[in-house]
Amino acid sequence: MRKLIMWNLISLDGYFEGEKKWDLSFHGLVWGKELEDLSLTQLRSADYLVFGATTYQGMAEYWTNAPEDEGDVAKFMNSLPKLVCSTTLQSANWKNTTITKDAVKEVTKLKNEGSGNMFVFGSGNLSASLMKANLFDEYRICITPIFLGKGNKLFQEGIPNIPLKRMETNSLSSGAVILRYTPKTNQ
Repeated sequence: MRKLIMWNLISLDGYFEGEKKWDLSFHGLVWGKELEDLSLTQLRSADYLVFGATTYQGMAEYWTNAPEDEGDVAKFMNSLPKLVCSTTLQSANWKNTTITKDAVKEVTKLKNEGSGNMFVFGSGNLSASLMKANLFDEYRICITPIFLGKGNKLFQEGIPNIPLKRMETNSLSSGAVILRYTPKTNQ
């Protein structure tokens, strides 16, 4: 069975993007060799990437035109199968992409069909839906040492009460801290 893993960078005050959609400028504070190596390790373990519509569009635009210094990360991002969960998108031009209108049903099906990891990047609304359906097997959160003060929160009002068990804490030289949790009910 595949594991569904949330991977997000957030500010210390809980924002995963600034006030505008796809404002991720604070990511530059922590991006470097350590985070790139972690990203590659995660992508090597993945056999599916899952996105909401807004994140998908931003990722597709970036990774299909990625600069040469993005090498291996770009290779994985462009080659892995992708699921975009959207009730409005009619087409998806990024290689290996499937669109679904029913995220919970499709993610549940995909979890049962494979053995690798499925990663959800960004996608706050989608993540909330998947949390409400108790589909995440793990949460990996990179806390960036900055207060944004405003923007879009990753964990929205109305998400369920989910007791967690800490699996790992990893401090990076950039000042970021990566936290790994699994729901206690999945043990």
